[in-house]
Amino acid sequence: MKIDILTLFPETFSYLNESIIGRAQKSGALEINVHDIRNYSTDKHKKCDDYPFGGGAGMVMMPQPVYDAINAIDPRHESIRIFTSPKGKTLSQGLVCELAKSKNLLILCGHYEGIDERIIELCIDLEVSIGDYVLTGGELPAMVITDAVSRYVSGVINENSLQEESFSSNLLEYPQYTRPQDFKGVKVPDVLLSGNHAEIEKWRKQKSLEITKKNRPDLLK
Repeated sequence: MKIDILTLFPETFSYLNESIIGRAQKSGALEINVHDIRNYSTDKHKKCDDYPFGGGAGMVMMPQPVYDAINAIDPRHESIRIFTSPKGKTLSQGLVCELAKSKNLLILCGHYEGIDERIIELCIDLEVSIGDYVLTGGELPAMVITDAVSRYVSGVINENSLQEESFSSNLLEYPQYTRPQDFKGVKVPDVLLSGNHAEIEKWRKQKSLEITKKNRPDLLK
């Protein structure tokens, strides 16, 4: 999979060169390209924002640099073009899995008070929000989308790791433990040390249900 990220702050994305995502890029399972929108500005000072028509606080990203960047990077519209926005469709595991089926994604990071609406009308296929809150920019949501989708790309992680995790069956994941068996007086549940796989599975399902009822009862509706 190839993911192109368009941003005013490319240095933010150093995280994607680390750990699992970094290794996936080195192995060739993933190609992630971060593009500086300022490089496409026709303004001599590389300006990419201006005051909003109609007044209001803050600045708005101008259409020209963004439009030219998108069409230079994806000239034949071969990517699903995503704009990170609090007004967008909420990111879910289902949406992540759908996006992971694509060969190419283009993620546009908003900033300031937003982006000229004409960019959304002319260039964007899908607006995505990572939650009901507002951030200072779209860079963190772009990293969240990239990380979540990348996990479902073949060759990124062991596929067995995807089978029993939160949201895979509308339940949150059961608790996990490792050595030592006793840490500061808190012991690993005996069932996990029993070797009885049927009882372990039963315990895990019960714990998943309890945690979901407590933290996300909406998933059980």
